[in-house]
Amino acid sequence: MMEKKNTLLKVKGLKVAYGGIQAVKGVDFEVQEGQLVSLIGANGAGKSTTLKAVTGLQPVADGSIEYLGKAIKGQGAWDLVKQGLVMVPEGRGTFTRMTITENLLMGAYIRSDKAQIDADIERIFGIFPRLKERRNQLAGTMSGGEQQMLAMGRALMTQPKVLLLDEPSMGLSPIMVDKIFEVVRDIHAQGVTILLVEQNASRALQIADRGYVMESGVISMSGDGRTLLNDPKVRAAYLGE
Repeated sequence: MMEKKNTLLKVKGLKVAYGGIQAVKGVDFEVQEGQLVSLIGANGAGKSTTLKAVTGLQPVADGSIEYLGKAIKGQGAWDLVKQGLVMVPEGRGTFTRMTITENLLMGAYIRSDKAQIDADIERIFGIFPRLKERRNQLAGTMSGGEQQMLAMGRALMTQPKVLLLDEPSMGLSPIMVDKIFEVVRDIHAQGVTILLVEQNASRALQIADRGYVMESGVISMSGDGRTLLNDPKVRAAYLGE
């Protein structure tokens, strides 16, 4: 009999409204320890809004959010980062006038273990050799793909228990998309639990333990990644088949 993993994140009946529009209409999903969960759907389906609500960046109209077995609805992003719930936002949000190294150090602002911080920066440079080559370069002078790597590296410096990635491949070249998905897979293999929001449904489901399909603010389908990847409805709607 398989051992049941701990549920790190549990969302039930989540509703989010802004500007008089209900963007998320009663969403349920969960992320278990060690999983890579992909939330896919078309642009405007409510995926990013869901992540913002979970991480305290968007007010919640109704529903519950539990993290590590405790209710966190209404807590600020700052408090949630300290508890290990960390998001890499769409658009990356790097500090453009700081160097790569300074950006990574900003990811460790809640920590005081200097020797371990230095070791973690070297670990990030091992994952992203391109960042190491350019460690003294200003973030604002880097390409979109390099800034995405930096944003992911900075999030890893917080030592997350659950890492939420919002559209990490958006706007990147095909080669850089390959690199980003390779890194997501590697980070997951190192034991980090990941919730991935992604429009590139095929790539997201290929690496997912579990997937959820979101349409017009509701979850329309769920299952393990491979099952959804091979589902005719998903293939027709999101994979152009």
